Amino acid sequence: MKSRPVLTLIAAVSADGFISTGHGVPWDLPKDREHFRSVTRGQWLLIGRRTYQEMLGWFQAGHHPLILTRNPNYTPPVGQAVADLESALEAATQGGARELFVCGGGAAYSAAMPRADRLILTHVGTHLHAGVPFPALDPGIWRVVSRLESPADAENPFGMVFAAHQRYSPQNQAIDSQS
Repeated sequence: MKSRPVLTLIAAVSADGFISTGHGVPWDLPKDREHFRSVTRGQWLLIGRRTYQEMLGWFQAGHHPLILTRNPNYTPPVGQAVADLESALEAATQGGARELFVCGGGAAYSAAMPRADRLILTHVGTHLHAGVPFPALDPGIWRVVSRLESPADAENPFGMVFAAHQRYSPQNQAIDSQS
């Protein structure tokens, strides 16, 4: 029996915890877009249907998008439709994926957070004040294992912190103590 892929949530989150105001990506940050593409290059992606439709231009050769939808008749132009997280994990496992990246939106993140192994977050230095929240991070469960600051510049109007978080457990305590 194959083991399930590592489940990683990847998101850009405002300083007040939101991923969107409800209408697409609320910022234009080329550094974050390049970071997303670099991390997810050639990977399996789980994306909610509305987010998928907003991200159609983002996909690259080698991406394997799985689109989370309640509509059993939905046929995406790229990738395959799945009904739930279990179906996505099964498809990724059968496809030989070592990792499945959850790319949004809010419902996909909420469904995957309880089973997530890793988080790759871009903490964006701005406030949205309302919108679609990213699930709260419990500091008793998550440990930051890498962090890179990127100040605002001519192309990126907000500073960002790229951070990787690992789920804490006695099995990975040694990894956490090295960071």
